Amino acid sequence: MSMNAAESNVPREPNDGALTSLVQVLDASVQRLADQVEPLTPQQVRQEAYPTEWTVADVLSHLGSGATGLRLRLDGDVEMQAIWDEWNAKDPDAQAADSLVADDLLQERLHSLTAEDQDTMRFAMGPMELDLLTFLGMRLNEHSLHAWDVAVTFDAGATLPDDEAALIVDTLPMMARFAGKPTGIERDLSIRTVAPDRTFALALRPDGVTLSSGDPVDEPDVVLPAEALIRLVYGRLDPDHTPAGVVGAGHLDELRQVFPGF
Repeated sequence: MSMNAAESNVPREPNDGALTSLVQVLDASVQRLADQVEPLTPQQVRQEAYPTEWTVADVLSHLGSGATGLRLRLDGDVEMQAIWDEWNAKDPDAQAADSLVADDLLQERLHSLTAEDQDTMRFAMGPMELDLLTFLGMRLNEHSLHAWDVAVTFDAGATLPDDEAALIVDTLPMMARFAGKPTGIERDLSIRTVAPDRTFALALRPDGVTLSSGDPVDEPDVVLPAEALIRLVYGRLDPDHTPAGVVGAGHLDELRQVFPGF
């Protein structure tokens, strides 16, 4: 039995709910950032952010240009250099305000995605081809970590929200391949996270770094919150922003060299 035109235009929910859940977590991340940014003064917008070579406005401009590029890329090819040039030409106040608008426009587009989009959309990224969930997951990673860059500028105790950490932690094996820098040391470490609970095996080799899901062990080498492991892989777990009570904290100095940030 065929559908009529009206029925065919009704967006379908993703089959497994994964896309809906991801978009909802991004909604929350976008709202948290807006709540943080909207009260900022012009002076605060120009303040040095966590990556010391960037101001708060620079971080927001990066997120805004990324949101614009991703939204357009969902519908075809995009020239990112032109988008970056446009955002770089904005003054800091416009970068901050416009980034929130760009976030909202992207979220509006994401809410229009369907189960068919989830099944069929593919995106080239370097030598890889990513499905829609993986592609949007990278946006969540970027948004969450850069929102933290803003939040920690004004609150030294800021952490990644639990709902974001619960999704990002499972992307760390892929991200560690790109973020990890061999230090010449050969070592294997077991890592357990809490909130959520995960077990990883970290292999340090002279020619590469791999992080993979591992079997639970009785006494892991390192135990820390999942959000802290995420920040470690992204180069954001310096001693001043490391939670108390990390088991195996003596390994962290070495791991900070393995994951210097990007």
